[in-house]
Amino acid sequence: MMGLFITLEGPEGAGKSTNREYLAERLREHGLDVVLTREPGGTALAERIRELLLTPCDEPMAADTELLLVFAARAQHLAQVIRPALARGAVVLCDRFTDATYAYQGGGRGLSLARIEQLEQFVQGDLRPDLTLLFDLPVATGLARAAARGRLDRFEQEAGEFFQAVRSMYLQRAGQAPARYRVVDAAQPLAAVQSALDALLPELLERARG
Repeated sequence: MMGLFITLEGPEGAGKSTNREYLAERLREHGLDVVLTREPGGTALAERIRELLLTPCDEPMAADTELLLVFAARAQHLAQVIRPALARGAVVLCDRFTDATYAYQGGGRGLSLARIEQLEQFVQGDLRPDLTLLFDLPVATGLARAAARGRLDRFEQEAGEFFQAVRSMYLQRAGQAPARYRVVDAAQPLAAVQSALDALLPELLERARG
């Protein structure tokens, strides 16, 4: 028995967490076993790695260190949460996954995509998301929303150019694999975004029920 692996991607302020909760509620209404998780994080150990990644520090973090920490947290997350949930037939809704690594460390940091691909294969094997919802919005809109939430984390303190590169990489990947991605206009009011998710619900239910 194999479940359904759905990832929610997007930059700061895109509303992934809010919409993940909404989507989970709708899927549970139809009797599905839904697991909510996030990256980096998802387990106690991976959440400790998340703290290292997000907390501002006087010592600059090397881009390669950042990349390896992301995949270290992912390896733990896969072993402890994602693979077991999929094995029992659950729907896994994950706030960010490897597309975020391509966008942030590849696009934003400028690291080699080939190097990311090597780590992806090493850590994940053949496991890839069944479907990815990309919540897209203009960089300025997303950063304004993030700033309104309060103190900025280490990534949120980056310059606008960094986030332009992140957004471009996300959209590039979506364009390269249209069968896997569904791009949602996250600049709309929340009600409109959730209406777009409602429109996707029949497809998700069909996939989840095989």
